[in-house]
Amino acid sequence: MKKLTDSKDLWVELKPDEPGYMVLKGTYGEKIHKTFRVTRQGVRWRFQRLFNQVYVEAFLTILMIEKIFGTQLREYAVKISKQRYALRQEALQRNIEGQGDSHNSTKIETKNL
Repeated sequence: MKKLTDSKDLWVELKPDEPGYMVLKGTYGEKIHKTFRVTRQGVRWRFQRLFNQVYVEAFLTILMIEKIFGTQLREYAVKISKQRYALRQEALQRNIEGQGDSHNSTKIETKNL
């Protein structure tokens, strides 16, 4: 999707309703199908779910926590989240590398990630 937004075939607009929401715009039908192998409706559904639900809800949760407890822990939370992201990327890479060897099955522990 980043490739399509960079090429200006796809962009995001903010609808200023109350509450606002993001809308995917552009002439992206055939390119989307070739890139993701899903229909335009599938792309719209995934966009809606990821950006208008998951992404916005994450910020909403942060705002609620910071309203109650303040912003003094934000730096720690960002640092921890970056560490966990790096650990997940390492685990995924180990899993991908381990798939080439059928005798080497790597179990990924995600409990602490």
